[in-house]
Amino acid sequence: MNKIPSAKAEQARPSRAEAEEAVRTLLRWAGDDPTREGLLGTPDRVVRAYEEWFAGYHEDPVEILQRTFEETAGYDEMVVLREIRFESYCEHHVAAIIGVAHVGYLPDKRVVGISKLARIVEIYAKRLQIQEKMTAQIANAINDVLMPRGVAVVIEATHQCMTTRGIHKPGVSMITSQMLGAFRSDQSTRREFLAMIGNGGGHQG
Repeated sequence: MNKIPSAKAEQARPSRAEAEEAVRTLLRWAGDDPTREGLLGTPDRVVRAYEEWFAGYHEDPVEILQRTFEETAGYDEMVVLREIRFESYCEHHVAAIIGVAHVGYLPDKRVVGISKLARIVEIYAKRLQIQEKMTAQIANAINDVLMPRGVAVVIEATHQCMTTRGIHKPGVSMITSQMLGAFRSDQSTRREFLAMIGNGGGHQG
C-alpha cells in the first residue's frame, strides 16, 4: 500500500526556489521568455498548483480509514459510493486524468464514514498515477484496513495524454475495476454492485 513518503524521500525534496527555477527552464525550453511580464509569476503559480495537485503524497490512507464505527445495528449489506469525481495526473506525461470512481464494500462488523471513501480516492488521485494502479490502490487500502467481506472499485476516466497529444482521440474513456473477496467470488454480488453504479458490462479486476 502506498503511504506517505519516507523521511529519506522528504530530505531529497528540492527547495521551492529550485522547483521554480525548473519551471523557468521548461518555459525557456518551450521557446518563451520567463522574464517577460506575463510569465513572471508563472513559476510561483505552477509550484503552488503542484502542491495542490500532488497533496496525496503527504496524506496517509490508513490513518483515514482507521476511523470506523461498530454501532451498525447489524447492517451487513453493500455500501456503495457512486460517481466520486477526481482529477489526477499520469506519471508518463504529467497530463490530466479526469473521471469518476465508484467504490463499494461489504462490511464485516465495521463501517467507515462515506466521506472517508471519497478521501481515499482523493489521496491516491493526488499523486502521479496510472489508472490501473490507482484502482488497485484504492481497493487494497479499503480491504487491508477495514477487512470487509469484499471490496469493489470501478474507475472511468479520460486521459489527456491520449486526447490532447499522441494519437489525439477525444471522447475516449478508460474503465478499470478491481474486485476483491465476495465481489470477485460471487457473481450475483458483483452484478448487484455493477447494477447499482449503472454499469452492466461486468468488468472484472
